[in-house]
Amino acid sequence: MAKTIDIQGGYIIPGLCDAHVHVTAVSANLHDLLVLPPSLVTARTTIILRDMLMRGFTTVRDAGGCDWGLAKAVEEGTIPGPRILFCGGALSQTGGHGDMRLRGEDRVPSCCPISLGRVCDGVDQVRLAAREELRRGAHHIKIMASGGVSSPTDFLTNLQFSADEISAIVEEARHAGKYVCAHAYTAPAIKRCLELGVRSIEHGNHIDLECIDLMKRRNFFLVPTLVTYDCIKRIGEESGMPQDQVEKVSDLLAKGLEALALADKEGVNICFGSDLLGSMHKYQLQEFSLRCGVQSPANALRSATTTCAKLFNMEGDIGIVAQGAYADLVALKTNPLLDNFSSLLDPSHVLMVMKEGNIVKRTNL
Repeated sequence: MAKTIDIQGGYIIPGLCDAHVHVTAVSANLHDLLVLPPSLVTARTTIILRDMLMRGFTTVRDAGGCDWGLAKAVEEGTIPGPRILFCGGALSQTGGHGDMRLRGEDRVPSCCPISLGRVCDGVDQVRLAAREELRRGAHHIKIMASGGVSSPTDFLTNLQFSADEISAIVEEARHAGKYVCAHAYTAPAIKRCLELGVRSIEHGNHIDLECIDLMKRRNFFLVPTLVTYDCIKRIGEESGMPQDQVEKVSDLLAKGLEALALADKEGVNICFGSDLLGSMHKYQLQEFSLRCGVQSPANALRSATTTCAKLFNMEGDIGIVAQGAYADLVALKTNPLLDNFSSLLDPSHVLMVMKEGNIVKRTNL
């Protein structure tokens, strides 16, 4: 029998999606994951997952670090959290964005099962790595195709992996009915990935019109992650991130806003992403505030609902309020499209969070 819930004049939106999280990134210094006990990382991860759900996120796509076990624990109700679409370890070349060894370290890479990435070089190794992650149940394969902020030995402008390596990974994913997403900042890195069949570009701060045209023709996706640059610039060091990594974000927020504005204007498929680390996870919803500076609240909401559902190949199940869909819902005191999501940022205005028909948070109802 259907249950009636009076939300007292509030507003209902679909449960939110975040297409770029790292739920096991329990420290802002990713080198810590090489030495922290997996049991401690897992314990801290349970808090990150619970808090995401309480914010209204009912589905998240993990972009490196989460495995089948954590996703299964959430699915069976052992751990409260959003459903997790995981990739396992993000594939990285030696010295790439997923290689967290310091310059003086000679340890075997990826020796820690909690590491966000796994290092592999050459076509044979990347095929094996992709097949291993797919065997373990990966929803998608993540690759590091350019340098990044939180890696200790590369630069943002680096191109990573050869074209042959990327092509091999894309082929393996396609054979398994999956897709590849790529960490890529610069236009050359983005263009190469798109041409080789990578379906989802993460970050994309230095994207250009040529890349955007290619993305539109192929109906591919862009996942900006603005809030992480804002947080790193403001509180990165006090959160534990090394100074040299904090310095890498100098212009990334400004460039990211420009990229989002251009992609929004040109009609690209844009998804919501946050990419936060350590104690900065709590600022996840601030991504909406930043996006509303250059795009409409309606488009910002679409990025966290219907467009994510399309990227996740879950259209009709999530991202909508409709009969037959998963009952993932958030009830708010005020209309988020009229208040630029301030209702979401105030926990007292979040009246209810429902996941799969089960109320997981209820305030003053």
